[in-house]
Amino acid sequence: MTVPVPASQRCGIDSVEIARIERLLRENAPADLLRFFTPRELDDAGDGEGRAASLAARFAAKEACVKLFPREAALAQIEPHDFSVVRDGYGAPQVVLGERAELLTGRHRLGPIALSLTHDRTSASAVAVTQPAPLPVPFAGKVLYHLLPLRRRVILDNLRRVYGDTQDEAGIVALAQAHYGHLWKLFGEFLRDRWLSPAQQQALIRIENQEAFADAHAQGKGVLLLTGHFGNWEVATVAGIGGFPEMRGRFHFVRRALKPEWFDRLVTRRFQKAGFGVLPKRGSLDLMLDRLAQGDAIVFAFDQHASPPDGISVDFFGTPAWTFKSLAIIALATGAPVVPATSWRDADGRHVLRFEAPIPLVDHASTTEAIRLTTRAFNAALELLVLRRPEQWYWVHRRWKNVAVRARHRKPRTAGD
Repeated sequence: MTVPVPASQRCGIDSVEIARIERLLRENAPADLLRFFTPRELDDAGDGEGRAASLAARFAAKEACVKLFPREAALAQIEPHDFSVVRDGYGAPQVVLGERAELLTGRHRLGPIALSLTHDRTSASAVAVTQPAPLPVPFAGKVLYHLLPLRRRVILDNLRRVYGDTQDEAGIVALAQAHYGHLWKLFGEFLRDRWLSPAQQQALIRIENQEAFADAHAQGKGVLLLTGHFGNWEVATVAGIGGFPEMRGRFHFVRRALKPEWFDRLVTRRFQKAGFGVLPKRGSLDLMLDRLAQGDAIVFAFDQHASPPDGISVDFFGTPAWTFKSLAIIALATGAPVVPATSWRDADGRHVLRFEAPIPLVDHASTTEAIRLTTRAFNAALELLVLRRPEQWYWVHRRWKNVAVRARHRKPRTAGD
């Protein structure tokens, strides 16, 4: 039986000759240097005598970070340009992760990578050390996991599918218990927040990167918001639109009817009271196009199973999953920007609603292939959002319906197998 080696126990070391970087600077135009360094790294290194040594230390740090993941490096799933090095306000080096690096560190449940850089007259060296990501497991989560195991098997199967290659069973169970703790808080907030005034609800919300939404809206094509069941999505979205008074009545949430019916009516009333429109998933395409033409924003919860013909099979965390294709169809047809949005609960109990940069659409000669590749790009964006705070994603969904669960530990084959 093979047990994954926790990435939190790894250390990467690398050394680079300064003469090598001096040669690189002489033989490459400034634009070509962007294959090796980010604009900020080149700017931070300055133009003086120590430029080559500074860049050599940064390059050694990138290589040291890659060495933290030998398997993925051998498969070309991670490369030096997926990491960059900046300095904080005190001059200490910090690692900035590219998209592939963030996905990888998220799958390994890592926090920030600690760096140490040094150089002498001839070479520069770097040490990179991984740190485990914090995972508070509330007592309520442990109790619910054992005494009220609502969909426990589904949650564990989903977690094993995503983390089975990097976490042992104890780590999987801890994630599940942390998620039960989140569900307990979610239930309490649902009961409590019904009685809060709009001002009290607004005080619980902080909006981050609001300019990403504003810039997308300024394009004049409407905005498609890609989100999922993150944090307390109801509180964050309903109270969060209070930060956009000019858009009141112009946010529309596309969703299925909930069960039981009384619960669906309750949720719909809360959305409508907050100035949020509700559109059914089926039969509302013309209405969506009309709203986009008027510059409105349409919110898609994109993290649920979608059977054919509504869905298309594309990878989600490395396994094919049936995913709604309507968002890609609308985006490709209208050119409306697709802006990822996520929410989470901070340690102090406040909720954060954050917008990300729009996802580039994928052009292709084949319309079917353009839809498939664009839908995959949307799933990739969701993967990043899930991995940042996995305990606050809704693992109870049967996201990989009709897909066999990968066994973490396969039993030895016998002659009768």
